[in-house]
This record gives sequence, C-alpha cells and structure tokens, in this order.
Amino acid sequence: MNIIHITSLTEPGLEVFSTLTEAQLRNRLEPEKGVFIVESPKVIRVALDAGYEPLALLCERRHIEGDAEDIVRRVGDIPIYTGERELLASLTGYTLTRGVLCAMRRPQPLPLKEVCKDARRIVVIDGVVDTTNIGAIFRSAAALGIDAVLITKNSCDPLNRRAVRVSMGSVFLVPWTWLDDTRLQVQLAEMGFKSAAMALTDNSVALDDERLKHEPRLALIMGTEGDGLPESTIASADYVVRIPMAHGVDSLNVAAASAVAFWELRAK
Repeated sequence: MNIIHITSLTEPGLEVFSTLTEAQLRNRLEPEKGVFIVESPKVIRVALDAGYEPLALLCERRHIEGDAEDIVRRVGDIPIYTGERELLASLTGYTLTRGVLCAMRRPQPLPLKEVCKDARRIVVIDGVVDTTNIGAIFRSAAALGIDAVLITKNSCDPLNRRAVRVSMGSVFLVPWTWLDDTRLQVQLAEMGFKSAAMALTDNSVALDDERLKHEPRLALIMGTEGDGLPESTIASADYVVRIPMAHGVDSLNVAAASAVAFWELRAK
C-alpha cells in the first residue's frame, strides 16, 4: 500500500482534491485526461464495483483501518493520502462525507447506439443544470427500471461531485451518454423510440394514458428547471405528457416528476 501521511494541503499530488475546479477536473481540452471525485465509502464501492479506475485516495487517518479498510485493500498501489480530520476538513470547497474522497479516471463517453441497444425505457435530460436534480434523476432511474439516460450537452455533468453524491452512486449503475440536442428527435426515431415530452400544453395526454404504456420503446424527455422544454422539442415529440395534479398545483420539480413518470411508465 502506498500510504502517504500529509501535514499540509499544499503537498504535491493533492491538487486534484484541494484546488482544481470541476471544469479543470473534467479537462475539456484533453478529455482522456479527465478526472472526477467520488465521496464516501459507500459510493466509492459502487464505482469500484462498476469498474471505474481509481487514481488517488484521500482518507482520514482513522478510516484507513476503519470504514475504508476494504477500499484501501482494493485500490492497489495508487497514492493514499491520509491525515487528521481537522486538516482534511479545511479543504477548499469540500465538506467530507465520512472522511473519504477518491479521484477516478473519467471514462470516454459511450456510443449512443451502444447505450440504447437493448433499452425499452430511456430518459432524455434536456438542459437540466442543477446538480442535485441530476443526481436525483439518476437515482430514480436506477431504482425504477430506466434502461439508459441521455443527456444534452447544456445539462449538468453527471460526474460532478455533488451529483454523484446525491445519486448515491446510481450514475455508475445506469448506462448514459451525451446527446446532440440539435438532432434529438431524429436520433431517437432512428433507434425506434417514440418520444414523450413532459410538458403542459393544450394537447398533452395524461401520464397514465394506455398508449404510452404499450409503446415497446419509449423515451421520456425531461426539461430544465425553469423554462421547461424548448418549443421545438415539444412540437416534434410523438406525445406531450402531463402528470395530473390536484389543488391547483401546476407542476412538480423535475426530479420529483421524473420519479413519478418512471414508475408509471416502467416496462412490464
């Protein structure tokens, strides 16, 4: 084991945990060198089980032979930085969850057709920028039987540290990839999916409409938190779908709406 005891956050090798921004970790100029951060032993285990490659570990000293003991054994000879809780808690921008962070190599995006090859129910996340919502949508997708997630490039990165944490590692369980939103409907149709845009319009159908449930391949399109889906996306969708509401409430948060839709339209 390559355990490195630290007394300062300025020591070489700690930049990935202490000073690099999410954009720098993602490394847009050289994506093959991209990194992301996973937080807490439970979520790190999910990532390792899914085959993600660890690069470095930052761990409270007491967890080396405690909560993270099995992780330390699994990660091989990568650097394992360790120090006292007070030192690690002073990391800029980080509030440690259970005292363990893992830097992992960002995988290359999967081809769209590979992600959707055997899928019957998928979700398209279009323009959702809140990290908490992204994480919650992934968690619901994993729990409620969604086969794949497609994300437009104007949405939040699912491997953002907070999104990963909120998802409880579900971003590692459901196949996902980026989607060219300018060809959204064409790409879905080419793969045999009918599209269902979640929106409030005069011609929308209720979520429990029997036609939706009998579609062999269905793509649910969820829009941004504020403005919803673009008019062009709604106009070109095969269905426009609403969740029936009570007490004059017009809509749900996108994460809550996704969970309701996933449950109602799950493949049977």
